[in-house]
Order: sequence, then structure tokens, then C-alpha cells
Amino acid sequence: MQSICELEHLSSSGASGHRTASCPTAEKRYPTKREVLAVIPDECFDRNLIKSSISLCLSLAMTIGSGALAYTLIPLTWSWLPAWIAYAVVAGTAGTGCWVVAHECGHRAFSKHNWLQDLIGYCLHSALLVPYFSWQRSHALHHARTNHLDLGETHVPLRDSSASGKACQWWQATIGDEAFAIVQIVLHFTCGWPLYLLTGATGGPARGATNHFWPAWPFSAALFPGEWRRKVWLSDIGVLAMLGLLGSWTYFSGFLPVLAVYVGPYLVVNFWLVLYTWLQHTDVDVPHFDDQEWTWVKGAFMTVDRPYGAVLDFLHHHIGSTHVAHHMDAQIPHYHAVKATRAVQAHFPDLYRYDPTPVHKALWRVATRCHVVSKDDEGWKFTGRRH
Repeated sequence: MQSICELEHLSSSGASGHRTASCPTAEKRYPTKREVLAVIPDECFDRNLIKSSISLCLSLAMTIGSGALAYTLIPLTWSWLPAWIAYAVVAGTAGTGCWVVAHECGHRAFSKHNWLQDLIGYCLHSALLVPYFSWQRSHALHHARTNHLDLGETHVPLRDSSASGKACQWWQATIGDEAFAIVQIVLHFTCGWPLYLLTGATGGPARGATNHFWPAWPFSAALFPGEWRRKVWLSDIGVLAMLGLLGSWTYFSGFLPVLAVYVGPYLVVNFWLVLYTWLQHTDVDVPHFDDQEWTWVKGAFMTVDRPYGAVLDFLHHHIGSTHVAHHMDAQIPHYHAVKATRAVQAHFPDLYRYDPTPVHKALWRVATRCHVVSKDDEGWKFTGRRH
């Protein structure tokens, strides 16, 4: 059975493109993975349990604390709905930090003790109704095959030669770019995450329909081979336990407190998760690759760092502004990610991608123009109309 680290390091050669400069097309300009890692300072790979624990405690304190304050101070009446919406935004935004810490546990970036990382990640992700080991596996495949058109995981675009790609283009031409973008945004932020977990939506076509809770027929078992199937069932236990707690809370207190205190922030956490993953590897000039073109480093550099601002960077542990370095080595803890990012940018300025476009404008551009790809000399590029 392959470990997570092995999955994320399946290839040691490759290359990439860039967003703050012109995208390179010559294969000879691509470094090897060893060359990329060599420029990152050694201290960036140090996993400090105390620093990781401080980040965990801060995220937990802000999330649980905001929930306790809201439950104590805000009346559970519909007239106070605006206050509960504001609370959901605050608590869900803070809770995303817990999600990111669990994500680091899955990558082995939290500490040097795998049992401790799995315990923390399992509890945090289960509390957010995420199957920890199932997602650990699929996310490792995302890192192992970033921007691969067939074997990639999450937000894999459609080819213009496929039936689905042609249907998508027809739909967009029929209803118009703006209406199409609105539909895409609504679908992504309301249904995208559960659909991915339940059906593998936006995953690579090579593995077919997958389910993070059921690793067997009628779904493809390709995503969870061997020992991973047992880990899926173990993940289900955690999610079922959380659902049991929510059910008991509903039985004794009614649905309204659960809706206000838990469901609202939960939806906001999912919003941030989808926003980050959608924009990290998707934009009008970010190519995808078929099996003949793809290499590990080429895929890894097809990652875009964006300006989320100091507050979100603090709350979400720099997950969106240092994602390029995260794809160079996912075991780099978030508190070293800024230094690692600067090193990658300094040594590979023609490959490192940073888009200064405000995130809401970048989201609209992606939702309008980034759904179907067609082949060109650099790879498979998005065919959305340019305005």
C-alpha cells in the first residue's frame, strides 16, 4: 500500500507555468522536483508540535467561543435572523481554521507523530462531517496528479471534445456568460462539496463515480484500493458519531438551535473550502495536461497563490496565499509556508504563480470562463470567451 507521502511524490521530474510573468512553454525550462526542494530552507520542513498546537487551540477557541457567545447572547427567534447570519459567517470563517489544521494532519505536517495527527485530524474532520481517511486518500491523489485531465482529483475541467464539454459550452452559449456564471457559483457553493464526497463530481474521469463513504459497488473502488477500504469504513464511524450527536441535540433541544449554532457555520466552512480549492488550480491561463504532457512538477506549479488579506491568512493559516509551496511539499507546516513561498518565488520567478486580482473578481472570471478546455501547444487551456 502506498503511503500519503509516496502518493504525493510519485514523480521527481517536471515543470510548470506562471501568473506574474509569461507562461513558459519549453520543457527545458522545467526544474526537477529535487531542484525545487533544494531551494527551500531546511527549517521550513521542521514540524513543531508546540507551534502546531497553538494554531489548533486558537482556531478551536475562536470557533467554540463564538458559538458559546452566540447561543448565550442571541435570542433564538426569527427576528434575530440577521444576527445569526452574522454569527454563522464569523464562526464558519473561524471554523475553517480547524478544517485547515485537520488538512495538515492528513498531510503529516502537524507533528512527527502519525498517531497524534490522525487522532486530531479524525476528530476535527468528523466534527465537520468530513470522512477523514477517505479525504486524506483522495486529497493525496490530488497532490500526486495535480492538473492531470484524467487522473486529477477535484475541479478537473471538461475537454471540448467530450459530450459533457460540448453540452457545457452549449448551455453557456444559450443562457449567456453572466447567467451561466451565477448558476455555477450557486451550484459550487451549495452542492459542490457534498456532490464531490458522494459521487466524485469534478474528479478525474479515469476513476469513474466514487463515494467517500461507500468504497464499493455501485461506485468505483479505484479510489480506495486495499487497506484504504477499511479506512473508509473507519471514517464513516466518525461521521456517524457526529450525526448521532447532532441528532441527540435536535431531539432534546429542537432543530432551531442546531440550525442556528451548527448548520449555519458548517455551510460557511464549506463555502471557504470550495472557494479555496476552486481558485487554487483554475484560471484562464492555467493549463491542464493529458498523460503524455503531464509531469509532477509541471502539475504542482499549476497552482495560484492569491491575496486573501492578513485576517483570512491568520484565521486560515495561509492556506490560499502559500499554496504553491504547499504543492512543492505538503509536509511544510503553515507557519513556515511564507518563507518557503518566498524561496520558490525568488528561485523560479518565471514559474511561480501569484494573481493579485481581488478574490471576488477572480472568482467571477473563473466562473464565467473556466469550464471547458481545448488543446494548444502548452497543454489544455480554457476556451471561455475573453472579454
